[in-house]
Amino acid sequence: RSRDDLEKIAQQEQKHFPFEILVAATKDFHPHQKLGEGGFGPVYRGKLDDGREVAVKKLSHSSRQGKKEFENEARLLARVQHRNVVNLLGYCVHGAEKLLVYEYVTNESLDKLL
Repeated sequence: RSRDDLEKIAQQEQKHFPFEILVAATKDFHPHQKLGEGGFGPVYRGKLDDGREVAVKKLSHSSRQGKKEFENEARLLARVQHRNVVNLLGYCVHGAEKLLVYEYVTNESLDKLL
């Protein structure tokens, strides 16, 4: 597929979360909500207004990926569905902040899932 095709698909997959929703869900990214820290930044547990539990990954500011590229990649990743992959529900770009929103899987280690 051409880059233009991928961008069209990405634009159809509107999975954008407003920053304020993620701040509320994670209690302002409170340390008690922190699940861990990976190579790309910290991950926080959150609860959306509709009751869904999510894991919110704050990407480090050192990433050189531009806003448009990040949004396109996040929209495309949100289309991936597989029983061994935690679903990416969406993304948020707020100023320099880039966040990914995943479904939260309780009490399962990655080793067990894979």
